[in-house]
Amino acid sequence: MALSRSASSPPRANLLKPLLAAVSSPSSFFRRPISTDTTPITVETSVPFTAHRCEAPSRTVETTGQELVGFFRVMALMRRAEIAADSLYKAKLIRGFCHLYDGQEAVAIGMEAAITKKDCIITAYRDHCTFLGRGGALLEVFSELMGRQGGCSKGKGGSMHFYRKEAGFYGGHGIVGAQIPLGVGLAFAQKYNKDENVSFTLYGDGAANQGQLFEALNMAALWDLPAILVCENNHYGMGTAEWRAAKSPAYYKRGDYVPGLKVDGMDALAVKQACKFAKEHALKNGPIILEMDTYRYHGHSMSDPGSTYRTRDEISGVRQERDPIERIRKLLLSLDLATEKELKDIEKEVRKEVDEAIAQAKESPMPDASELFTNVYVKGYGVESFGPDRKEVRAMLP
Repeated sequence: MALSRSASSPPRANLLKPLLAAVSSPSSFFRRPISTDTTPITVETSVPFTAHRCEAPSRTVETTGQELVGFFRVMALMRRAEIAADSLYKAKLIRGFCHLYDGQEAVAIGMEAAITKKDCIITAYRDHCTFLGRGGALLEVFSELMGRQGGCSKGKGGSMHFYRKEAGFYGGHGIVGAQIPLGVGLAFAQKYNKDENVSFTLYGDGAANQGQLFEALNMAALWDLPAILVCENNHYGMGTAEWRAAKSPAYYKRGDYVPGLKVDGMDALAVKQACKFAKEHALKNGPIILEMDTYRYHGHSMSDPGSTYRTRDEISGVRQERDPIERIRKLLLSLDLATEKELKDIEKEVRKEVDEAIAQAKESPMPDASELFTNVYVKGYGVESFGPDRKEVRAMLP
């Protein structure tokens, strides 16, 4: 990334004055408010955007020290939570399916930086970090993963069915590609209600060949819906490389008549810039496709070791060259917005938060058996529950 202070920024010496003054008091120095620096900073994205049927946005992104430290902290939290989920799964405290997001954190955090909670997000089953990005609590995450009452879906959804309607997060869906028509439906509702908001529908490269994607996209284009389709291209649909599954892996061009943009999905600031551009476009002109070039470190799910269809050298190479958290770390250090110690302290705090959330989640009770009958039928219609012989009424559902 090319870095520069914006033209309106004060000279470097002036920025350092409060830090130098604080050195006389060691305790105040180590508590300097690194996360509240709002001095504008301009950063150039790692690679240019590649556009289809639209003009690419500028590579120059404006940010602040406050935002960058926030990016670092939240992505570190996401990474630590996913590593902890790995351990909990291996300890058999998480059962069923579990798909981890480590490596792809820049997509979740960059998208959030460009939008508001009134904008909708819907995704597939790799949803833990998207939920955290929408403001979800760690306790809700681990409670849901372990099937406890304190979970965001009351312990009934598990890893693939996170939900936070009050923050515009509509799941968490276990059927490949099934969230795409729902996401376009959310965009339809927004336009119908004249909300001036947009819907981001996330799917993987493995779902990019689904027929329902093109059916939904056609309707979105016909009606100029504020729908942003985000292909999180981590280059492997389960264990199948994209080039083996798609004749044309340029997913941002797949909409044909719909504009598209290819984005470095490992660069949080590039994702922020692309999502800001996409929101403005969608509100004025209708749907757009964003292809996020990203990478997952874990296998497709916890049942996949992730090393039979790719080499360990490939994985370590991405970690060394493109890791989204390390990119932000280097940026913060190069701009003197944080020290190595401060960033390590943040990581320690994050680890403690995750450990405490797990301990609390373990104390949360399992759902009551009566919960089997809730959230299934519409309330107030007096639905009856029969036994297997269809004669004896076992319960009257509320």
